[in-house]
Order: sequence, then structure tokens, then C-alpha cells
Amino acid sequence: MRRPYRYDIVGSFLRPERLKEARQKFSEGKISREELTAVEDACIKELVEKEKSEGLHAVTDGEFRRRMWHLDFLEELGGVEKVDQQNWSVEFKGSKPKGATLTFTDRITFPEDHPFLAHYSYLKKVAGDVDTKMTIPSPSMLHLIACVRSSSTYQPIPRYAGREDVLFDDIVQTYTDAMLAFYRLGCRYLQLDDTSWGEFCDAEKRETYASKGINVDEVGRHYVDVINRIIEKKPADMTITMHICRGNFRSTWFSSGGYDRIADILFANCNVDGFFLEYDSDRAGDFQPLSKIRDQYVVLGLVTSKYPELEDENAVIERIHEATQYVPLEHLCLSTQCGFSSTEEGNILTEEDQWKKIRLVKKIAESVWKDA
Repeated sequence: MRRPYRYDIVGSFLRPERLKEARQKFSEGKISREELTAVEDACIKELVEKEKSEGLHAVTDGEFRRRMWHLDFLEELGGVEKVDQQNWSVEFKGSKPKGATLTFTDRITFPEDHPFLAHYSYLKKVAGDVDTKMTIPSPSMLHLIACVRSSSTYQPIPRYAGREDVLFDDIVQTYTDAMLAFYRLGCRYLQLDDTSWGEFCDAEKRETYASKGINVDEVGRHYVDVINRIIEKKPADMTITMHICRGNFRSTWFSSGGYDRIADILFANCNVDGFFLEYDSDRAGDFQPLSKIRDQYVVLGLVTSKYPELEDENAVIERIHEATQYVPLEHLCLSTQCGFSSTEEGNILTEEDQWKKIRLVKKIAESVWKDA
């Protein structure tokens, strides 16, 4: 069975209450790192068993060890430092997470002891013979956060001053090293999570960037080139997908706009094996931009992870068939539009609501594709 799967998941799941409590106690110095890890291990093991019992073809660790979907990975790279700040450079439409940005302090590298390697090893161990998906932020996010969103304050280190080509070369090498390190541990399914393209779909954000002298189309072409150079080193039996998101904190969002603004650059040129695309609201536009897809798989995020109400099965099936005007049915799959907990706070629904969504995705996929 080929990845991505006919019914698939983006990756994150709601954190159990005892995990939230343990993280709070750890932050207050009431339990040790080892005690917190023990709780994380137990919760991840239970999650994996639940994922398997629900019939998922690939399981994740739910991102249970992370505070946020991206910063936990990026701040552990060599030469990268997280800087807390009052607000994010992008604003969510409602609840807002605590702000932060990234800065470069030295040459960017992937350390051999990056904690996500141990995280994946544990997932692989408890998953047994079931496929495992590792989710990490796209290399685009490293540049977007440090250089584009923070363009007014970005101060390059001497190595990168006036030499953005060197910066991109180092990002390529860093992510190539990361990809191959996960591969050596047994990972065959790697997902790059990315909100940059969601921003580049947004007319208002594009205008704001343009007012700062930033051409997002040019930036986007660099991002595609970086990803393609990494994928050139991908082992033949490894699948790499990209998930594009418009924001997913406490059931809120920060970007809006269809894929038409990025299709010619991203869909027509990026060599990932598949795209996980948000399509659960009118903010994502229509399916016409999918005409730029070549031979990749498209995972339609037609079921929302933001709210507990279940979608109408027939309406979702109708939309899947609508998408076949642009992508053959055999190259389409189904998932929720995002994970359920891109940050440790989680979206506004219950764990049972979460699993009802997963079951709905599976039920619809099995009715549409006979090989589901």
C-alpha cells in the first residue's frame, strides 16, 4: 500500500490531561525531566495502541513531547536560538499563543544528538510492525521565521551577511542530514509541516510583505529549490510529504486565500511525494489550482480538526469527486485539514470528538477507494 494512505492523519493529537499536568509540574520544578519523560512515554504508547486499534496505516507520537509543532525542532538545531517576544508577527483570529521568534547565532547544522531522534526511536519501538510517520517543520519555516517575518530586525551573522545563497546551502545540508538520520533509525515516512505557503496564499499578507520590499514569489521559489535539493538525496524507499496549513491554534487561524497564488510555483515544481492540503473551509478556495499538480498524491483535508461537529458524508464524497476534475481519483486521499493539537493547548474539542473525526475519514475513504 502506497504512502500517503487513502485515509491518513496529519500528525498531532490532543494531549491527555495527565500529560498536561505533568508538563505543568515540570515547568514549576515539581518533577524531574526523567519523571516527565516517563509520563510522555506512557501516553505515547497508549496513543499508538489507540491509533492501531482505529485501523490507521501509519501512526505518530501525537507530537506529545512538543510545546509547539515547529519551534521545539527548530530551536534544537545547531546555530539556532529561540527568542521569546510579546507577540507573533502573524496574528491569529482569536486566541493567541505566546509569541516567539528564531535567530541565528552560528552556522546552521543538524546535531547528532538532536532530541527528535530519540523521540522517533521510541515511536518506532512502540509501533512494532506498523508504519510510523515523523512530522517536522519544513525548512521553509526556519527561513520564514528568522528572516522574512522578522525582516525589520534580522541581523545576519558574518557567514550569512550578503550571502543568502550560503544560508540556503546550510539549510539544505541541515535538513538532508536530518532526513538521513531519521532514515537510519527506520523512518520511511517523513512529513514537512509548513505555514509559509498558507501565508503566501493570503492577499493581505502578500501586500504587507510587499510593503516591506519582500517578493514572496521569489522567496517561494527559493523554498521549492531548497526542498528539491534535499529530496535529491532521499532514499528511494522513503516518502516525503508536505502539509500546508493556515494556522491551527485553539481552533483559530491566521491566513486565508486559495492556492491559486502559489500553484505555479509550488504545485508545478516541488518534488515532494504528496501534499496534505487544507480544504475544510471557504478560506482555502476551490480545487482549480490542483490542475498544476503533476504526479504527486493529494491528501484532501476536507474534514476539520477545529470543531467537533461531524461533516456530512455525502457532501465530503461529492467534494472528493469534484476534485477529480483536476487530479485522478487514484492520486487522491483523505484526512483532516490539520492535526488536533498543533500546540500543547489543543483545539476546542474532546478526545472522543477527535476519534470520531478519524473514524469519519476512514469510513468515507473506504467507501470511495476499494484499496483503503
